[in-house]
Amino acid sequence: MLTNHLKLALRHLLKKKLFTSIKLVSLTAGFLGCLLIGLYLRHELSYDSCHEKAGRIVRVTMEYRSGGEVKFTGSTGNRVAPALKTEFPEVENATRVIKYDNIPVKYGDKLFEEHNFYYADSTFFDIFSFPLLEGDPKTALAAPNQLVLDASSAKKYFGSEPALGKTLLANGKEYQVAGIMADAPSNTQVKPRFIASFVTHWDAAADRATWWNANYGTYLLLHQAESIQSLEAKIKPFMRSRASETGMSGDDYLTYHFEPLREVHLRSSVEGNFEPNGDIRYIYLLSIVGVFILLIGITTYVNLTTAASMERSKEIGVQKILGVSKWQLLQQHLGEAGLLTATGLVSAVLLAPLLLPGFNRLFGRSLSMAVLGQPAWLSGLLGLALLVTILSGAYPAWMVAKFSPLSTLKAGDSPQRTGAAWLRKGLIVFQFAISTFLLISTLILQHQMQFIRQKNLGYEKSHVLALPTDGKIVEKLDAFKSEFLRSSMVKSVSLAYETPTHIEGGYGISKSVTGGEEKPVAALPADEDFIPTMGMALAAGSNFNRGDIDAVRRMYAGDTTVVRSILLNEMQAGAFGWAPEEAVNQYVNFNGRACQVKGVVRDFHFASLHEPVGKLVIFPDTWGNVLLVKISGENLPQTLGLLSEKWQTLAPHRPFSYHFLDEEFDAMYQSEIQSARLVTSGSALAIFLACLGLFGLAAIAVVNRTKEIGIRKVLGASTAGLVGLLSGDFLKLVAVALLLASPLAYYIMNKWLQGFAYRIDIEWWVFALAGLAAVGVAFFTVSFQSVKAALANPVKSLRSE
Repeated sequence: MLTNHLKLALRHLLKKKLFTSIKLVSLTAGFLGCLLIGLYLRHELSYDSCHEKAGRIVRVTMEYRSGGEVKFTGSTGNRVAPALKTEFPEVENATRVIKYDNIPVKYGDKLFEEHNFYYADSTFFDIFSFPLLEGDPKTALAAPNQLVLDASSAKKYFGSEPALGKTLLANGKEYQVAGIMADAPSNTQVKPRFIASFVTHWDAAADRATWWNANYGTYLLLHQAESIQSLEAKIKPFMRSRASETGMSGDDYLTYHFEPLREVHLRSSVEGNFEPNGDIRYIYLLSIVGVFILLIGITTYVNLTTAASMERSKEIGVQKILGVSKWQLLQQHLGEAGLLTATGLVSAVLLAPLLLPGFNRLFGRSLSMAVLGQPAWLSGLLGLALLVTILSGAYPAWMVAKFSPLSTLKAGDSPQRTGAAWLRKGLIVFQFAISTFLLISTLILQHQMQFIRQKNLGYEKSHVLALPTDGKIVEKLDAFKSEFLRSSMVKSVSLAYETPTHIEGGYGISKSVTGGEEKPVAALPADEDFIPTMGMALAAGSNFNRGDIDAVRRMYAGDTTVVRSILLNEMQAGAFGWAPEEAVNQYVNFNGRACQVKGVVRDFHFASLHEPVGKLVIFPDTWGNVLLVKISGENLPQTLGLLSEKWQTLAPHRPFSYHFLDEEFDAMYQSEIQSARLVTSGSALAIFLACLGLFGLAAIAVVNRTKEIGIRKVLGASTAGLVGLLSGDFLKLVAVALLLASPLAYYIMNKWLQGFAYRIDIEWWVFALAGLAAVGVAFFTVSFQSVKAALANPVKSLRSE
């Protein structure tokens, strides 16, 4: 019996090739979109699950109040991990981790600049699960100048040679290879390629232990996961007892919080130490997109099947008269749905590996189809196929099973026609409401991203190169500037501690020179060329000059008479109650030292646009981690080649590496950009599927109204009039969908925009553009069939009458 049902199903599907193709493409595309989004979601939701003890690992974040302001950071001082391990019985182990990029690593004649170079305590491998392929995890980071590197790096430097015991030169210091670990998976916050023993780090000495200097990621391994509540309750009294060590008094305080490791990536509001956090809201949004795409594929199947069932009414009537039961009819039509669903699922699984490399490049992930071999995924796919079969086939099968055999053999409409028509209209509205909602969301997402990229940040980020430096390069700073500026393609060169896209805090400032209460402030050490290189403007006063840099050198040499000049931004000047002009030549206490305000720089954004502009000090210094090179932007390959040549001449010990400042800026919005791409792709797929279904329905409508069209043509109806007649019903449904989708899209996207300190307003043109696009695409889809029917010879359609 089952074989017979499958034969009948296959025969019917092959007979109606156009509609079968539309159904199959809809289901395949629905499964494919759902599968790719599912792989992405699985990657994000499984973050840090690779660590066997992930359920007991917590990240320590710092909260402090100073001068009436409360700040949070994902980093801590180097004293926190040892203290918590010693003082709290809930803590089984602890580790400090700090990450560096742009570290020159040399072995023989191989010289590369490496990222993800970590320093970590010897307890690191007891907490995090990075299996050592060679070496002992208990001793690999126990002694000074020991280094563990991942398998890819070991192959890069040593090839097939044994790596253990070899010596690498990293940042000018020799390290002995004590272990080789497996490469870190992509879905973990901590992705070390090199790990040096923390006892080698300059901050490891006991006399440098501090609660402040928040540069370190601190992770605890608890005896029990539930101990996190106990720690939260104990930590504030503990830190109050250490007030004399932290220097906090009165209403000011320093305390810590504990976040479960697996919640940090998607649910933490405190920025991470090693990579930007994700956002659980985007996971919810992408889940909805995936479900919507699949639902559109299902509704297309239901619509076309119910619409075409009227053509099969006589076939069903004959079957019933010949004794076919309702259950057998249900089996037959569910068999058709199951056959198409299985074909669609298999097609999606076969197509996914072909699209996955491009998907990974577009969204910056390393997704793999290997997970489909896991029992949970196999069961999930089979369950999904069964669910889709039931959802897509149950109603059409139930509807045809209810047909009365006598009424189906009579001329005219069947009793179920009206109800089926209302269902089809409802499903069309549902499809286009989803598509329009996604389209509006996409327009708002893209508009906000464009606003962020084009917003005046207060400095010029275009055509600025950031080149990592070290002590040897800083010593030759004048030579670098002189050589670079010989080229007309280089406009300016500056040395700074970091780039202006993310300037750190950790400094204090007071209006009173004699001391007083210091308030936290972000600060940037830079040279005299920083302001002109970045195209910043002064609101009052003047910029640093070479004399200010020379004064700093004398200060470092022990000259106590030097008064350092500083620049305030407008926010900091305003916080002191000064207009920009009033701030010039004022004396303040900055970081425990009397300084004179030389100028006030216009406010610029030195953090994410999720946050408002903060208070900032720029002060002259002789040290920096990055050279900022402003170039003309003309003939970029030649410019980069020239800079590389000069670099190799002046700094042969370090490879030439760079990144553009605008790329660093975009990286702060990696989560938003990737989510916008996914929603945009999902919207395009949803609209395509909705139009595909509309195309099939229009074709069926034309067939059902063939004689009506012929009569109207004979009576003088124009082609345009017939196209309007056939298209009008569908376009009304699209208009209803737009009215339903717009308020929901406005509400949800307005909530999303509230996460930005600087945002667009949702304007009327977004809805107008989405509506025009939806109506235009629908009209084009329907009119293709309508024009074809309107141009047909009416004699052929009336010949049978």
